[in-house]
Amino acid sequence: MDTATGPHVLRAGEGDVTGEPELLDRYLLESAASSGRVALVEHVLGPKALAAPVHRHSREDEYSFVLAGTLGVIEEGIEITATAGDLVSKPRGRWHTFWNAGDDELRVLEIIVPGGIEALFRRLAEPGGEYSPETLPSLAAEYGAGVDFEATMPLVERHGLVV
Repeated sequence: MDTATGPHVLRAGEGDVTGEPELLDRYLLESAASSGRVALVEHVLGPKALAAPVHRHSREDEYSFVLAGTLGVIEEGIEITATAGDLVSKPRGRWHTFWNAGDDELRVLEIIVPGGIEALFRRLAEPGGEYSPETLPSLAAEYGAGVDFEATMPLVERHGLVV
């Protein structure tokens, strides 16, 4: 980000958006704009939407700041919920996922340190980018991540989540 010309403001409603209505990602700050130091992505999830299968990253820590709604999180087998104003830490190397645990829209500011894995979010949202349990593990591995579908399905069934 070039600050030589003054402050940069990304206005409400601006920023690149990818995904489907039940799971949208708004890219507020990508790693390329911060020399790889950080990325900021706003996730917007419809009711009972699962953000991703249970997964872990080897390179990034994630911090989820709840803007609106109820966030469900499982990390290393422990489930919690968080609401507007709460911050949830998801350190690298730990199995986790998150979902909309409520009946209203969920908005979460995802702070990714260092940035980089937001590029995977973009790839997953590409038109025709249908990924299956057979193809997603190799794509995730390109970004230093792993997925665990066996741990995901009981979570989906327990909470009646939309995948």
